[in-house]
Amino acid sequence: MSVREIAVVSGKGGAGKTTVTASFALLSGRKIVVDADVDAPDLHIILKPEVLQAHAFKGHKIARINKRLCNECGLCRKLCRFNAINDEFSVDEVMCEGCALCYFACPESAVTMEEKESGFWFVAKSKAGIMVHAKLYPGEENSGKLVTQIRRKAKEIAQEENVSLILIDGPPGIGCPVISSTTGVTDVVLVTEPTLSGFHDLRRVVELLKAFNSRMWLIINRFDINVEKSQEMENWALSSGIEFLGRLPTDPNIPTLQAQCKAPVEEDTLSGEMLKEMWEKLTEEV
Repeated sequence: MSVREIAVVSGKGGAGKTTVTASFALLSGRKIVVDADVDAPDLHIILKPEVLQAHAFKGHKIARINKRLCNECGLCRKLCRFNAINDEFSVDEVMCEGCALCYFACPESAVTMEEKESGFWFVAKSKAGIMVHAKLYPGEENSGKLVTQIRRKAKEIAQEENVSLILIDGPPGIGCPVISSTTGVTDVVLVTEPTLSGFHDLRRVVELLKAFNSRMWLIINRFDINVEKSQEMENWALSSGIEFLGRLPTDPNIPTLQAQCKAPVEEDTLSGEMLKEMWEKLTEEV
């Protein structure tokens, strides 16, 4: 069956993207939820997933030196630009970037490239339904590859369970994880705030998303901190072909709800009611 994917992204962190995603997840019917912010995931704080499956993620390869074959000629240490090979001809896992120059240069073929465990990804049951999420170890890379992995798993589950919607909480910024989160997605909800940095980063992520031909929707969070800038951003969005989904006011209840691991739609709040209206508008259109 056809599976529609909706991603929620923001050009910068702290704009309220995860709060919006959690609310939409709790309002929608049968769906698969994906937390694609694998570098700093926090959707689990609200949705409280219970892990059903845990899988190791191996993001890249690092060099290993076989001491029995190594004659300590020093060529690998001389060539390594990352100073990852010490005086004992052992490889520092933190310093090694996996470039494989030592592997190709070693005259004794004493160097091998081995996959390194970089984190875990999970299939879980949350209060919003099935959730696929992940966590990279601190300092690890290839988060775009990990995002692709969990999105692929979410699609498999959607096909098996006959679910037609996947809701993705994307990472902030415009880097590789954002590209991996939004490639092939049918609709993207942009969450921003009316500040100079918020507007700047919104334009950057929109420029990126234009390459994917996704339908874009805009939510301005905390619009009342700068009403003039909010209006400017709304006018720009409409002139850029972006659908305007709505504005959210500054809501002092949200920090309290987050401390209780709840989304705004779980209590009688103004922002919760407005998010319900936005979700209804979005689902009617898509």
